[in-house]
Amino acid sequence: MANDKRVKQSGMNSISFAGNITLNITFSIYAIVCIFPLLLVLAVSLSDEADIVDYGYRIIPKSISLISYQFILSSGDKILSAYGYTIVSTIAGTILALLITSSLAYPLSRKSFKYRNKFAFYVYFTMLFNGGMVPLYIVYTQIIPLKNSIYALIIPNLVSGFYVLLMRTYFSQNISDSIVESAEIDGASTFRIFFTMVLPLAKPVLATVGLFTAMGYWNNYFRNLLFVYDDRVMNLQYLLFRMQSEIEVMNTDPQLIVELGKYIPQETSRMAMVILTIGPIIFLYPFLQRYFIKGLTIGSVKG
Repeated sequence: MANDKRVKQSGMNSISFAGNITLNITFSIYAIVCIFPLLLVLAVSLSDEADIVDYGYRIIPKSISLISYQFILSSGDKILSAYGYTIVSTIAGTILALLITSSLAYPLSRKSFKYRNKFAFYVYFTMLFNGGMVPLYIVYTQIIPLKNSIYALIIPNLVSGFYVLLMRTYFSQNISDSIVESAEIDGASTFRIFFTMVLPLAKPVLATVGLFTAMGYWNNYFRNLLFVYDDRVMNLQYLLFRMQSEIEVMNTDPQLIVELGKYIPQETSRMAMVILTIGPIIFLYPFLQRYFIKGLTIGSVKG
């Protein structure tokens, strides 16, 4: 019988080892597939425009050229100003969005709140229907005068119904009623319980929602296009969008090309813009990784 156990154990170990090797190989290939497009974009941004026309996209540039970066960075103060508006709107918007979303989601998760189902349906209803672009424009330019200000880049995206319901699910599954009740017995107020007990226990969902919210603010150019007409108030995405449009216009005007004395690189400039926009935000993920994986399992079945 002891020999049978050893044989069975060795068989299980061999299966486990083979499974680990298979998983490692599979996820290594998947990681390469995910990273390869980013490396290709970087390589194209460092390539010469003529090489792109002659040889196509290459992971190893035929010749290194920084003309695209020089052209984009030649705007100088505009780039720095756009980075400033983008960073400020992203940080302020993410913090305010997390505060408002969690403040709304927490009472919806408490069984003691009598009207929680009605308010939850109201939040859910906003995910199905919205007023459309014209009412949105009227509200944020006429009723709430946010036109041509940085507030127009922050306030319209503060609350998402999906994130509210996501946080409500996490609070209801992971914040025990006994913890809240014990704090209330000790005389803690609702605000103290929320800020000193609930939010520290909700770091995974806060990190997950915060990362997605920050990416939304960082990549959003439509709010700038819709609400801001002042060239002094531009975020990074909208500035690069305008620069790309200007490059296309300039390259279709032969007289302008003669005056400039050169053809503005279009393909490599587009890729350089991608690198400039994803560079800062991509470093945010490592700081939130420890909470991000756990936050993605919100709502999973518990055994």
